[in-house]
Amino acid sequence: MVDPQEALQRLKDGNRRFVNHLRSTEAMMSQLRRDELVQGQKPFAIVLGCSDSRVPAEIVFDQGLGDLFVIRVAGNIVAPSQVGSVEFAAEAFGTRLVVVMGHTFCGAIDTTLEVIEKPDVPRSPNLLSIVSRVRPAIEALVHTELAKDRPRLIHEAVRANVRASVSHLKHGSALLERLVLEQGLRVVGAEYSLESGEVDFFDV
Repeated sequence: MVDPQEALQRLKDGNRRFVNHLRSTEAMMSQLRRDELVQGQKPFAIVLGCSDSRVPAEIVFDQGLGDLFVIRVAGNIVAPSQVGSVEFAAEAFGTRLVVVMGHTFCGAIDTTLEVIEKPDVPRSPNLLSIVSRVRPAIEALVHTELAKDRPRLIHEAVRANVRASVSHLKHGSALLERLVLEQGLRVVGAEYSLESGEVDFFDV
């Protein structure tokens, strides 16, 4: 079992390599471990991230086969299936670090803001199911001074949404709450910058 602080450092080191256009030998050669991974896996971190094609966790963190248990969904929202996936990995593999990662220029955040501002525009019920998960975390921001500064509003909305997902994982699952209290599971937030490639971990 990898200690959560060590796991976090591995992600930070991997992201530093990614930003500097480097790849670790271990990540590049990880496909050679494919046969041994048939027998099982021991991912050192769980990453709940957005399904945006520009934010693949394995690449952003310079990791290889078997290193990360990745859950991707638009808006990095936490619904029952995502909670269950995190529970599964934390319990089955002993993984002790969970990262909820949002990113700049997130379409789910933009869409949610548009729905709040223009509620009469017809939307797909399936899309609204995602919006309904994001909305509680960011709606209050629309009624503050941030409404006059769109870039800042979006920046704060991304982070508020990540924090809401982190809180949901920590307190919305009896299993995960027990692992946090008794076995050192850590759930942290992060934001990936499409512009720089850097991942900023916060509330760690």
